[in-house]
Amino acid sequence: MVSTRPLLSALCTCPQISTCRHESMHAFVRFRLPDGSTSTLSPGDFIGRLGNAALHLDDGRISEAHAMVSLRGQELKLLSLRGLFAVGGQPVKEAVLRPGLVIEPARGLRLEVVDVVLPELVLAIEGQGLPRQLLSGATSLFLTPKPRLLPRYKGEADAHIWNTGEGWRLRIGTDDAVSLSPGQVFELRGVPFLAVGVSLEQAARQETRLDGAVQLPLRIVASYDTVHVHRLGLSALALDGISARIVSELVAVGGPASWQVIAQEIWRHEDDRGQLRRKWDVNLARLRRKLRVAGVRDDLLRSGGTGQVELLLYDGDQVDDRT
Repeated sequence: MVSTRPLLSALCTCPQISTCRHESMHAFVRFRLPDGSTSTLSPGDFIGRLGNAALHLDDGRISEAHAMVSLRGQELKLLSLRGLFAVGGQPVKEAVLRPGLVIEPARGLRLEVVDVVLPELVLAIEGQGLPRQLLSGATSLFLTPKPRLLPRYKGEADAHIWNTGEGWRLRIGTDDAVSLSPGQVFELRGVPFLAVGVSLEQAARQETRLDGAVQLPLRIVASYDTVHVHRLGLSALALDGISARIVSELVAVGGPASWQVIAQEIWRHEDDRGQLRRKWDVNLARLRRKLRVAGVRDDLLRSGGTGQVELLLYDGDQVDDRT
């Protein structure tokens, strides 16, 4: 069921909702590949040698997770993950994506930026048990074991949401697809979800709420196999082994990334995705426990419902990247 009843706390903020409906409400970049085909990537998508990369490059010179598209402020950027790329013949770690820009993730392998679309608003979904999540080009929504979004099409999902270039569409189960716009509420087996229009500035800004608590600024020194978390007037927390590598990989990425991207860098010879997920979950739980015991705030390691993980830094926090 889809209803158009608006919720006052989450109405689209542009002057007229009808104006928003004419926008694609989908930030993306389109690359032209060497064979002349094109590939469209949204924020959070990555380029790499892995088969599940949004842009899969079958080239031994490309890292498993080479680079990632990221929404920073009101720009789309390409950020290096485990491999540099060249712009104008010079190796760089990041680049603002503009039409006509040529990216070389390996010498002679040219990816040309054809289009960059940055609408005034992007669409997000929130609901009972699901914090606000931005939508990618095609998204699957699951109810169990808890509500979650996956940034790709999965046939067994309870609902699917995708962008047509002119707007968003929603299909619940095997029902016919319907349009989805800001302010609309839909239900899955009695659980309500809301479509929300979010400005680019809001979408790119990290949550920095302190929930009324006073938090000491953190200084994180990441040296790959060791990480030290310093707080004024308190003993430093020293992390070693896998815990240190998880934090160091997130520091090196410099933004949100898929858990699988990070895990694949840590366990490079693990080809079984189920085993990789188990190793990730066990070691992430251990790391969170170490932070909790040391009194470091719980949300330093933030996991999103789409499988993204990141370091959530507050004003005053510092990161010293020695990886």
